[in-house]
Amino acid sequence: MQPYASHPAHSRGRRYAEEPAPTRDDFQRDRDRIVHSTAFRRLVYKTQVFLNHEGDLFRTRLTHSLEVAQLARSMARSLGLNEDLVEAIALAHDLGHTPFGHAGQDALDECARRADPAGGGFEHNLQSLRVVDELEERYPSFDGLNLTFETREGILKHCSRRHALRLSAAEPNGVAQRFLDGTQPSLEAQLCNLADELAYNAHDIDDGVRSGLLTLEQLDGVALFAAHAHAARRDHPSLAGRRLLFESVRRMLSAQVYDMIEATGLAVAEHAPGSADEARRMPPLVNFSEMSRRQGVDLKRFLRDNLYRHPQVVDTTERARVVIRDLFDAYVGRPVEMPPAFAGQDDRARAVTDYIAGMTDRFALKEHQRLTGRSLF
Repeated sequence: MQPYASHPAHSRGRRYAEEPAPTRDDFQRDRDRIVHSTAFRRLVYKTQVFLNHEGDLFRTRLTHSLEVAQLARSMARSLGLNEDLVEAIALAHDLGHTPFGHAGQDALDECARRADPAGGGFEHNLQSLRVVDELEERYPSFDGLNLTFETREGILKHCSRRHALRLSAAEPNGVAQRFLDGTQPSLEAQLCNLADELAYNAHDIDDGVRSGLLTLEQLDGVALFAAHAHAARRDHPSLAGRRLLFESVRRMLSAQVYDMIEATGLAVAEHAPGSADEARRMPPLVNFSEMSRRQGVDLKRFLRDNLYRHPQVVDTTERARVVIRDLFDAYVGRPVEMPPAFAGQDDRARAVTDYIAGMTDRFALKEHQRLTGRSLF
């Protein structure tokens, strides 16, 4: 590893002291705890774009997290960063996501703000941190998974100033401090942030075409995709259908990965951080080239306009929002409908938010039908 990589021997440690493991370093131990967590297993039935029942081959939060981990680990190896840390961050980054993807997140945020205007609403990155810090119940001596500072720092990808101030009051100079003083997370965390973007752009193209909501003809109007589709057709004139799609996406993804490795290498060479902490005090060093960044923005815009806002997707997500709102109101009005561990909490809005955020899509639909007598799907 390079000097600016995060070294487990120099970790800022865990919130609760533990004896070191005999065969694993601290970041490897974090990764293993995440994989064995209840929240990680739930990701298999949480929506990425398409609800689980809409097709067996669409991505879920679990398969998305695995793809992010693969990309991040591969790039970390090329850049001399800590592979185990990037894998841990990637596998945990969506643990706090709601059922029904971003529609569920937005609906739960609205409900939380309505129930507690001073609470700051719902942020899935903050909820992911809450899952690993408090909500997992696997160990006798502490709540949560007791992960290292570096893994927790990477999980908290975004955070509002209000929440950062609250977190910093409870943990001075902790994982939220960088949102207050303008410093950066580790290079491993920066890498995971961009690997997340690469993964969902690529697999949303795949899932969009598989669903029939996107076509290859539409994608030929997107510069980033079209260049690689053209090269694939040139090299394999008989290529068509799904094989053409797969080859085009593969080439596009590879080009973006190589671009980021090269751009990041140049930035690191220019700024020459001597340690992981020095890199935190510099501008973001993990980046794309300017052309690749612009093309990525154009692709995101295309997916937003043609897939995420497609009438069929909007219809599904609107019904999902109704499910979340109905569940929230039902549990706030009748907390006894929740398990005792949630029903007995003093902060009812917080308890309801935690309970709903932890649900899978299918459990949320089952609960909605039980409580309302209606089936929206």
